[in-house]
Amino acid sequence: MDRPHLPSAAQRRRAAYRRRQTTRSVLVAAASTAVLGTLLVVAVTGAPGWDRVRRSFLDPRIARDALPEVLVGLWLNVRLLACCAVGALLLGLLIALLRTLRGPVFFPVRALAAGYTYTFRGLPLIIVLYVLTLGVPGLRLQGMPPVLVLGGLALVLTYGGYLAEVFRAGIESVHPSQLAAARSLGLTYRQTMRHVVLPQAVRRVAPPLLNDVVALQKDVGLVSLAGPIDAVRAAQIATAETFNYTPYIVAGVLFVLLAIPLIAVTDGVTLRAARRQSGG
Repeated sequence: MDRPHLPSAAQRRRAAYRRRQTTRSVLVAAASTAVLGTLLVVAVTGAPGWDRVRRSFLDPRIARDALPEVLVGLWLNVRLLACCAVGALLLGLLIALLRTLRGPVFFPVRALAAGYTYTFRGLPLIIVLYVLTLGVPGLRLQGMPPVLVLGGLALVLTYGGYLAEVFRAGIESVHPSQLAAARSLGLTYRQTMRHVVLPQAVRRVAPPLLNDVVALQKDVGLVSLAGPIDAVRAAQIATAETFNYTPYIVAGVLFVLLAIPLIAVTDGVTLRAARRQSGG
């Protein structure tokens, strides 16, 4: 019967040293965080205008009264985020595929795709929102979608330009020899892109894609400029009723809480990608 493996004395000393170092690092980090936090609290609360700022931005009663309406508006932001994220990802992937088409016959398609990315990456989002939500309805066309849909379209068009470049970078990072090998096996161009290129490209650019989704999560609040009552507009209405800015703080905290899961997923994907790259 095999005897269980016992660590040597040197291995036990190394393990004990690592545990001491880990404990020491945690204690130093906690102490430095506590000191910095205390200094910030003392500096802020000791400012001459702290009492006025606290009453204007951190009133618990007003926050409690405004929370239900802001939550209702936040649900609109969440639904808009889901729809716009899917739309922007699909549009970005389509534009990236069009920009990577080869052959002179596809030059007009590539030119149109490049013009789209240049235009919407350069235009400020707020201008696109104003044009689509205030200018397009002025045409009085039949079947005009509601303002919320036009605002979502502005977000999709703007972020589609950014995501297209991310997808294109991932597609072009795949070595040409893999395309040649796939074609030599009898795969068509579409099959090569679907089974060989896109899986690798999406895996490589997953962290920047998720970062853009996090940015989109914040920018969905700009749709309130067009009139829909989302979390930001609900906070604005509550502020106009109370002449107090606490509802904006409530909306901001809710947006941060909404972003935390997305940021955690992004950090996890980035860490796994870094480990895979270093291990490979």
